[in-house]
Amino acid sequence: MSMDDTVRAAIPAELSGMVRSAKFADGIATIIADASGLGRSAAAQLQSELEQAVGAVPEVSEVRVALMADKVERRIIAVGSGKGGVGKSTLTTNLAVALANAGRKVGVVDADVYGPSQPLLFGTQNEKHRAEGQTLIPTETEFGVKLLSMGQLIEPGRAIAWRGPMVGQALGQLIEADWGDVDTLLVDLPPGTGDVQLTMLQKFKPAGALIVSTPQDLALIDATRAMDLFRQGEVPIIGLVENMSGYICPHCGETSNPFGHGGTESAAQGLGVPFLGRVPLDMAIRVASDTGQPPAANDLPQGQPFAAIAEQLSAWLDRSA
Repeated sequence: MSMDDTVRAAIPAELSGMVRSAKFADGIATIIADASGLGRSAAAQLQSELEQAVGAVPEVSEVRVALMADKVERRIIAVGSGKGGVGKSTLTTNLAVALANAGRKVGVVDADVYGPSQPLLFGTQNEKHRAEGQTLIPTETEFGVKLLSMGQLIEPGRAIAWRGPMVGQALGQLIEADWGDVDTLLVDLPPGTGDVQLTMLQKFKPAGALIVSTPQDLALIDATRAMDLFRQGEVPIIGLVENMSGYICPHCGETSNPFGHGGTESAAQGLGVPFLGRVPLDMAIRVASDTGQPPAANDLPQGQPFAAIAEQLSAWLDRSA
């Protein structure tokens, strides 16, 4: 058996499939391994295990491990609204879960630094983010979605009073985190067209933007402003979603329309952008969201509107690849 074969034989079976080559010369073992899809921590662990295993070979005086990885093509999708209270965060959570169920590697950035709500929606409010040096490590949720939120970096209930530069720096740390194999990053933006949106357009240009609105005229006016900002930044508008579209009575099942109906679809037609669908104002969605169990994660009727919108978003991602 050659020394190259001896070195390869020393590699544990569970790691051997990741090793592209193993060479030995002058007491030095050189290992080239595939670390594609591994986060920084997992890659460091792989390197350490290879060094220990090969270093145990008597003839080996030094182990050199080179890790190679295919670069992940990661696309950012901004989820925005012109005003608060339209259910943008709930939609982001459920779209992420539905996309993950469909096989995509999904991450969520909770960019609403002043009012982060994603930890509650994902049920991770009691977990804190880790960091390696200056790089944040996203939380792995039980729904197959990675999450980073200011809500897990500060004390619960603590107010954040930051000016624009600090907000931009925080956004940068969230987006430039160790996302590993995530290929689709949904960014839950704060309402309006302020510092976070401007920083996003200048430094982390999204592949597309999805706009959420309720049916009434006031919300649609603000949603149009949000769309205009993205268009000025040459970010494609994926489409509009009408949230709180009809209230389903939990007792009689009858549907009423306290916020109107169809306004967002009419606005989409007038603006020449796709209408992606409606989500009803349903008590079951509110209860599930408050308990950290996104409806899209369960085979229930309340999850179906989110799955249908996620299917259209997924088709858009495939077309624009």
